[in-house]
Amino acid sequence: MLRASALILIASAAPAAAEAFLSLPLDCTLGQDCYIEDYHDAEPGEGQRDYTCGIKSRDGHRGTDFALPSTEAMDAGVTVRAAAPGTVEAIRDGEADRPLTADRRSEIEGRECGNAVRIGHENGYQTLYCHMKNGSVAVAPGDTVAAGDALGQVGLSGETNYPHLHLSVLRDGARVDPFAPDSTEACGETTDTLWTDPPDYERSGLFTAGFSIVVPSLDAVQSGSARMATAAPSEALVLYGHAFYPETGDVLRMEATGPDGSTLFREDITIEKEQAQLFRAYGRRAPDTGWPTGTYNGSVTQMRGDTLIAVRHATITVR
Repeated sequence: MLRASALILIASAAPAAAEAFLSLPLDCTLGQDCYIEDYHDAEPGEGQRDYTCGIKSRDGHRGTDFALPSTEAMDAGVTVRAAAPGTVEAIRDGEADRPLTADRRSEIEGRECGNAVRIGHENGYQTLYCHMKNGSVAVAPGDTVAAGDALGQVGLSGETNYPHLHLSVLRDGARVDPFAPDSTEACGETTDTLWTDPPDYERSGLFTAGFSIVVPSLDAVQSGSARMATAAPSEALVLYGHAFYPETGDVLRMEATGPDGSTLFREDITIEKEQAQLFRAYGRRAPDTGWPTGTYNGSVTQMRGDTLIAVRHATITVR
């Protein structure tokens, strides 16, 4: 198996000016059964900005994350496809599909990309496909692929805690933003793109979701102190979602299930007024007999009509 560092090599020839050549790298429809969670970080220093100067990125994030709404969608199988024709240069398979936890970080050192495929393209670019499903990689080094050929499936391997495909684009060994590959500014308006059919940009999304034992304050949600990892059987279970730039009429769907998979609650909360950021919470008091012990799972889904905007997941253990 190849180390992550071996999956990122300097291309042998420098490409000319940016020319669109990339297609969507997975079998899904954006806004229906997948969405873009994070973009390439365009901020050269601390902090993060996406290519539009929006906030849909993370500090130092060097790729585009195409997220699935659930592990059930991952289990059903979503095919990763070559974004452009080229030659497979390296692969990795055999990494487990497990959400990253702090105690596992040392286990994946050097393999943060998880199960992966790297493809070299004739124009001098390379594409790198990360976090693929264990055992799904369907190509080998030296294989020639056409745009749209199956490479494997979206998974949960490497440095991730939700199922998604991380796509990095490289030029001369450096990762570039496919939405603005030749931009000389940190972010802003650009007509450059490597996409033949550029995915629409949506500035809204979810910062986070979490469980608490009371309805938290916005300050506690923003600082992270609202998030509880454990609760006693007698304590309330409250799920919250923290959104940015939601529009009037957007719906935050709050769902939670118990250790046996049964539904604890499902509530749709409509956003009455557009705001820069807000949070909403919903929960249940403990029954007289107390909550059964075990792990409770929650999800907050942001919808705009029939369009999927974002999903965040949370867990809490009752003990």
